[in-house]
Amino acid sequence: MTTTTDARPLAFRPELRAAGTARAPYRAMLPLAELAPGSMRRVTVGDLDVLLVWTPDGIAAVDDRCPHMSAPLSIGSLEGCVVQCPLHEGRFDLCSGDPVQMPTTGGLDPDGRYHPTWSPAGLPPKTDPPGLKAEARRLTRVRRFRYYPVRIVEGSIEVALPTG
Repeated sequence: MTTTTDARPLAFRPELRAAGTARAPYRAMLPLAELAPGSMRRVTVGDLDVLLVWTPDGIAAVDDRCPHMSAPLSIGSLEGCVVQCPLHEGRFDLCSGDPVQMPTTGGLDPDGRYHPTWSPAGLPPKTDPPGLKAEARRLTRVRRFRYYPVRIVEGSIEVALPTG
């Protein structure tokens, strides 16, 4: 059983650090008691929506936007480190930053490899008629998460956010 005394920031690869956070000030985002282990929560600061997630590997802060088409991940589902987008069923690993399952619309993964459209189990196969929408789907790149540094101070989750 995980308790608040087990709270720690999620370690992430340095190249996935959000732009402008290297010297950014930390801001109190949420009391730790308001984020249960295995849950996620959206916190808005100005025009920035941050997704706070308590994974088995630690607490992460990323944009509350799907790395595919910007749907709010906070209304999706969470299983361990993997968050599922409510819009196109893409699944993304918060512990690595990588996609686990490309969205149903297909497109380019972060490394530029193309993935075709697909249908969830039990549904008829998706057709992708030619045209600008199909071309846009083929050229849409799924990005890796960008992380905001997190620290836990006196029972509060603090996140380094860029100023300006």
